[in-house]
Amino acid sequence: MKHKEAFLIKFTVFTVVSAILVGMVSLFKEPFINSGIDIVYLAAKSYLPEKGITFYPVSEEITVNAAVTTVESSASQVSTENEKTTSGTTQVQKLNTAVVKNEALTAVDEDIRKLIEEKEKTAAEDKKDGDISEYQYINDGVTDKYGLVRVKNVNKTEIDIEKKLSEKIDLSVDKQKPAVLIFHTHTTETYQILDRGFYEEGFMTRSNDSSQNMVRVGKAICEQIEKAGYKVIHDTAVYDGKYSGAYDRSRAGVAEYLKKYPSIQVVLDIHRDAIQQTDGTKIKPVAEIDGKKAAQVMIISGCQEEGNSVTNLPDWKYNLTFAVHLQNKLEELFEGITRPLYFCPRSYNMNLTHCSLLIEVGSDSNTLDEAVYTGKCIGRAVAEILKEYEE
Repeated sequence: MKHKEAFLIKFTVFTVVSAILVGMVSLFKEPFINSGIDIVYLAAKSYLPEKGITFYPVSEEITVNAAVTTVESSASQVSTENEKTTSGTTQVQKLNTAVVKNEALTAVDEDIRKLIEEKEKTAAEDKKDGDISEYQYINDGVTDKYGLVRVKNVNKTEIDIEKKLSEKIDLSVDKQKPAVLIFHTHTTETYQILDRGFYEEGFMTRSNDSSQNMVRVGKAICEQIEKAGYKVIHDTAVYDGKYSGAYDRSRAGVAEYLKKYPSIQVVLDIHRDAIQQTDGTKIKPVAEIDGKKAAQVMIISGCQEEGNSVTNLPDWKYNLTFAVHLQNKLEELFEGITRPLYFCPRSYNMNLTHCSLLIEVGSDSNTLDEAVYTGKCIGRAVAEILKEYEE
């Protein structure tokens, strides 16, 4: 009896101290504990059985408030806010789901793995021609910034990013019809296979092999859009067999698709950049996303204004609205993946729809794997936007 009385005294003291601690924790806004009752419940449940005393709670169910305990992944943000669970099982399942979705993006695709393995067999024979330097573009040349969006504006026309983000995209999506067209004016642009800090003599920056050029990146974009349940058209035609006139040829090809599928509104011309310093060093725009290198993205949106040479882009403001929203979505999902949005006096083929953009995925110094990874990220971001504009 004396033992039980002593124990009850100890437990009472323990309860009081726990309540005081909970009060102190709440004072500092600790997000992981819902209430003092929860902590006393959990303490009692684990402490009393050790003393041979059975604990009978009013209910086995407890409320777990994890409003800020979230897992951010390239797929989504998983939250367990105000969720009821019996043993944390549901929370663990959600965390695991986030990890699986993330792995689906970061995993090296089998075809690319084989290319890497084949190249490694002969890599020792390659002669270095110049260095490759990694660089993450963040605020380089930025003229305007708001929230997650950074813009390099080389026009006279000013841009109000906050206003653009508040505007609706001119987009209405029917999931039963294709809303997106991916194409490549410079189809044959290609990438490095190995990540080794240099480029070799004789490295070919262009290839007709669709498993290694821009078509492969476009495929990654399309796959993510399709996985989200949306229809997309991928134009894999080679438009730069002859470099001169490539934009005229791709324009004609896109026009045919728009005629065949009038539901298409998002038209993305996917390229890669080429950045080289005077000493021959090539620059590789790169960001680490979820522990893996990704080729940085540069979104290009054109402008027509008095005094510049662009005369066929009167609806440029619609494209810019889409560009700002896409950049914002990419940064929300994959922080650091974008270079500053390039707002410039160019037209390219951005006058075909109100959501037409040119996108540069890395440079010729990035690896194909890095570019394909970024393609997956672009596809995920586009799909998220499409979801917001479903009919």
